[in-house]
Amino acid sequence: MLLKEFIQDASAALGRLYPFEEARRIVILLVTDRLGVTPYTHLIDPEFRIDGPSADLLEKDMERLLRYEPIQYVLGYAEFFSRRFRVTEATLIPRPETEVLCREALRYLQRREDRPRVLDLCTGSGCIAWTIAQEKPTAEVFATDISEEALEVARGQGFPGNAPTFARSDLLTEDPPFPGLFDLIVCNPPYIAESEKEAMRPNVLSFEPDLALFVPDSNPLMYYRSLAALAARRLAPDGLGLVEINERFPEETAAVFRSSGFSSAEVVSDFFGRPRFIRFLR
Repeated sequence: MLLKEFIQDASAALGRLYPFEEARRIVILLVTDRLGVTPYTHLIDPEFRIDGPSADLLEKDMERLLRYEPIQYVLGYAEFFSRRFRVTEATLIPRPETEVLCREALRYLQRREDRPRVLDLCTGSGCIAWTIAQEKPTAEVFATDISEEALEVARGQGFPGNAPTFARSDLLTEDPPFPGLFDLIVCNPPYIAESEKEAMRPNVLSFEPDLALFVPDSNPLMYYRSLAALAARRLAPDGLGLVEINERFPEETAAVFRSSGFSSAEVVSDFFGRPRFIRFLR
């Protein structure tokens, strides 16, 4: 089969599940990874052929994609902060918006010439913890998650140089098993209300872990209350907190931190202009 024909046919098939341009981007990502070609090989070499074994692999991949499985799980990785992070169905797929949280964190850390201590809660794939450790090699980075399966993925990312220390801990009921205060606390907790499920795509609902996504409608800010109480005990006097939030509840979430003794709790927007983070200080 010609590569250009595969891209055309596969894009049309996936276009029944996703907007066509998104479907085409997925297919291009698939072929560039599986075949080692460029995103434009089919344009500059219209006679490029896919051999038998590669065609068989792409057919199996398409079967998974047509069941709404995310391309990141099919390939086994997601791009985040110019790095490839391993992902499985035990971890959320890192979102581009979360890179804003990392940039805010690094902006704060780059001003420090000491060895800052960083705590990342609900770490999942470890994308935040590893990004901070790699970009700020003098930082001591600690990270927790309730899921042992997610922690196995996070520990196994295996980037060279400075690496986080990971441990299991439940943000709702436990203090992290690391002593002392932290100069920076970051967190991307579950924050999607159960009632929001009906508006979500099957590729998220059927594959990404509920444990890392959803909170009850009756208590949508439960993780922020636990985080605020924890930060009140464990954040250094001149420390900074950054947390990702549900854009439906920006002021309500900020109020949780203010009521826990943080004099500054401001809403920070993502690159789409949506309220996406809380930045809090003592």
